[in-house]
Amino acid sequence: MAILASACQRQATRLLARNAVSGRIPALSATRDVTVATTPFSYKLRGTTAARTITTQTQQPQTRTTAPRYQALSQVQAVTPRHFATMSTPETTQPYRSMQSSGSTEPVWTHKLPWNQIPEFPSLDKDLETDIAIIGAGIAGISTAYELVKRGKQVTLIEARNVLSGETGRTSGHLTNDLDDGFVEIAKKHGEEGAKQAAASHAWARDRIGEIAKELNIDCEYRKLPAYDISQFPVGEKKHEDELKELQEEAEFQKKIGMETRFDPNLTVRGWASSIDQRGGMVADNQATFHPTRYLVGVLNWLKSQPNFQCYARTRVMDVKEKGIELLGMGHKTVEITTEGGHTIKAENAIEATCVPLQKLSVITQLEFYRTYCIAVRVPKGSVEDCLLYDNAEEYKYVRLTECDDKDDYLVVGGCDHKVGQEETLPRFDELEKWTRERFPQAGAIDYKWSGQIFEPVDYMGFIGKNQGNDKIYIITGDSGDGLTHGVLAGRLLADEIDGVKNPWAELYNPKRVASIMKSLPSLVSHDLQINAQYKRFLQTDIQDIEDLPRGCGGVLNKATKKPVAVYKDENGNVKQFSALCPHLKGVVCWNHVEKSFDCPVHGSRFSKEGICVSGPAKAGLSPADEAGEKEQVAAAA
Repeated sequence: MAILASACQRQATRLLARNAVSGRIPALSATRDVTVATTPFSYKLRGTTAARTITTQTQQPQTRTTAPRYQALSQVQAVTPRHFATMSTPETTQPYRSMQSSGSTEPVWTHKLPWNQIPEFPSLDKDLETDIAIIGAGIAGISTAYELVKRGKQVTLIEARNVLSGETGRTSGHLTNDLDDGFVEIAKKHGEEGAKQAAASHAWARDRIGEIAKELNIDCEYRKLPAYDISQFPVGEKKHEDELKELQEEAEFQKKIGMETRFDPNLTVRGWASSIDQRGGMVADNQATFHPTRYLVGVLNWLKSQPNFQCYARTRVMDVKEKGIELLGMGHKTVEITTEGGHTIKAENAIEATCVPLQKLSVITQLEFYRTYCIAVRVPKGSVEDCLLYDNAEEYKYVRLTECDDKDDYLVVGGCDHKVGQEETLPRFDELEKWTRERFPQAGAIDYKWSGQIFEPVDYMGFIGKNQGNDKIYIITGDSGDGLTHGVLAGRLLADEIDGVKNPWAELYNPKRVASIMKSLPSLVSHDLQINAQYKRFLQTDIQDIEDLPRGCGGVLNKATKKPVAVYKDENGNVKQFSALCPHLKGVVCWNHVEKSFDCPVHGSRFSKEGICVSGPAKAGLSPADEAGEKEQVAAAA
């Protein structure tokens, strides 16, 4: 698929250039929301798939397969320079948040644990050797470090920015083995045994967090509670009946593979408004939730006290290579890691717990990249049932409670996913608020709004194990919207594999698996074509003139005679310019109004307003295009 993607990319670029010269491509507007029709592509599933037609702004009909719980909004709001002045979203006043978080918004977890209470670690200033090097200090990296340190391994944890600065701190804190894709669909790709192992592995991870929190005495709001899956339609509509039948089928299958699931035709949620009757649904008992960053800070504090653990932050890895030869039981391979600062780490094994592997293609072509959104709304304490809640909509919503103060709880409502860099971001919060207030009339002030990133494998299961073509380099990627349990189960799976212990989940998550990927080939090819269509941005511009760009906003200036430039104008009117070409595979980035970042629509890399890389697969930041951009980037990384 890597060869196919590369070929498609070259061909798409040639066709776009040829058609532009010949006049076959119509004049493009100054907005980034111009789309072209491509081959139908498949989104992840929750229950039965359904086809629908959406119309792009070029008025070309495009049919695609959609899924109830992971689907982009069909209507895209065009954003032109005149709209910029009215756009606002909560933003920190700290000048260089890019080292603390992958976005400018504040997640609700900072209410109880501000950024300045997260442990700090030094940057690497020397060469070193270690048993195992783990790249990435989110839940996957920290959980894997914990499991390996407990087994006596010498572990070095490395983070490009500050620890917990990635997607872990921007989740909604659900811990469940009621996986988003649905086990009826998972079984179609992986068989009934594969579905059973998926349920068992995520259940183990859900419970493992509780065990560790108890063992280390971590106050992180961990608790067991039920999860409810309900129809998106009200009682009385035919679609409500259809979705309840799907949920009943899912409940019966989940019970068959050993899950604590049942169907309740009269299910109601305490605190839900009676005016919108979405009664009935599936109940998954014994699920859990917690405060993710408080939990992981507790684990980090324990790790800091262990003699066989060390951690280096603000240490960006630029290359990971195997060295040596092993053949027929002879010879020895090691891993050599090179950092941006020029230091070398030699390890027996390396684990890339970086959300996306630090490489060009390979497994990356088997992933889809999404943005997801959350709000935290005050509700009177005890007025809403403490549960996990999911509706079955295409732009599905997910709900939970977390602590606020003595008077209120926070109702955390998320959803409205869309592919990275391919749709407008700001309207998502309005939709979440509208949905929440219609169903929970006791909802008060919205104190927090934030977004995060999700990595969807085409066959629904993540990739955990030896990277393709490697014996000593392991990867953890493809969380499929269940990144918290995915990261924790990865710790056990990789610790077992490195120790030579047979793990029953290994084949399901094997990055080198073939059968389930082949079953996903049609959607994989369609996805590749859709991704390659994003190179159309070589012919688009977001802004016509830097003077028209409001303060606190960014955009791409694309003059026909020059390469596209990513421009950011700060609140003081100072302008910084960077190359708009993503260092990964030269996609043209888009401005993300919510997180004040430049996002690549090709493979999901993201860059702060200073051009710092905050999410891979890119390793480097955007190249400064002027002196102001260079100074800003140096200051942000200092």
